[in-house]
Amino acid sequence: MSQSTTALQVKAAVERLGQTFEAFKANNDAAEIERRTKGYADHLIEEKLGRLSEEMKRLEAQIDGVSVAANRPSLSGDTGSGRVVDAHKSAFVNGYVRKGLERDVARLEEKSLNIATPSEGGYAVPMEIDHLIEQRLKDLSPIRSIASVTQIGSANYRKLVATTGPASGWVGESDARAETASPDFAEIAPPMGEIFANPAATQTMLDDAFFDVESWLAGELALEFAQKEGAAFISGDGINKPKGFLGSATSAANDATRAFGALQHVSTGVAGDFSVSDPADHLFDLVHSLKAGYRAGAHFVMNSATLNMIRKFKDADGDYLWRPGLQQGQASTLLGFPVVEAEDMPDVAADSLSVAFGNFQRGYLIADRMGTRVLRDPYSNKPFVHFYTTRRVGGSVVNSDAIKLLKFSAA
Repeated sequence: MSQSTTALQVKAAVERLGQTFEAFKANNDAAEIERRTKGYADHLIEEKLGRLSEEMKRLEAQIDGVSVAANRPSLSGDTGSGRVVDAHKSAFVNGYVRKGLERDVARLEEKSLNIATPSEGGYAVPMEIDHLIEQRLKDLSPIRSIASVTQIGSANYRKLVATTGPASGWVGESDARAETASPDFAEIAPPMGEIFANPAATQTMLDDAFFDVESWLAGELALEFAQKEGAAFISGDGINKPKGFLGSATSAANDATRAFGALQHVSTGVAGDFSVSDPADHLFDLVHSLKAGYRAGAHFVMNSATLNMIRKFKDADGDYLWRPGLQQGQASTLLGFPVVEAEDMPDVAADSLSVAFGNFQRGYLIADRMGTRVLRDPYSNKPFVHFYTTRRVGGSVVNSDAIKLLKFSAA
């Protein structure tokens, strides 16, 4: 896809998104007037609002999709100085994946820099393909796109985090320096788990010289991994999987009094809903429960059903709190902060934690163990060839002050 074609596609979608948002606002304003005067809004207006909301969602996805495709790295190995041939990748793709030949890939794997456990079976994915899987995971996995991600070489990863800052003070040039207290530290070990995918292709597809097996394999694996890890990063229980940021008990206590590791929630005061009189106030309260130092780089996280409710909220001046992203690569915003749609976030219900707000780069850590392995299986499900693929991923909250939650509860 040429840059000019991409730019035209994005421009058209952005213009359409702006027009759709204006239509949404006009119809929502009309619905509000009917609710005030008649006690209810005409069902035709409500249906139109639903269609407009879905159209905005579709256009946002289209803009994001075109932007991601334009920025996606190539697997061809081309550089400014010409095509670079990687022997390990060639043996893996053309020998092992296409034909099941193991000799060359086994020999070259030992010479490569891939890190994996040979006893697990199969062969390590070449680094070039592994990096593409990681890039596509970032595009597909909402929490991965905003969290801190680190590469590790073993399952025994530990991270020290300070739970209190070091003491400090002001002194004159010749004054004695009093001894200061040392900061307290806590050791965080993100729970790890093995995630697997098992994409399949026919041997006829693999034998086709025009079938881009590299992109196909990377795309299939990234899609499967993203679906599984996305849910774990949000609500995982930490048993053979990452511990999600909704996976622990929360507290209404503020940062000064809350136990380390527990996230703070802000209550809406209504079980399973926003308050009727001032629903937008809960979002302001949520934002200001986060310390100012964390707000730079903060995001809202919610699913599309919750976002559909919030799109209709206005401030005291009648301005909408939500704004669509009208530039390529720009997310929609709520109160000026980017919104990340994560469908694994819970729907609004009694006592649900359906909206998160925070600096996930500082609050949530994803640990990727280096080395993705593939085991070719042409026998279990003929005529399909399966590629049983595994990688190890961990995750946990590392700074419980950096993420806040909106709880739909009476208290």
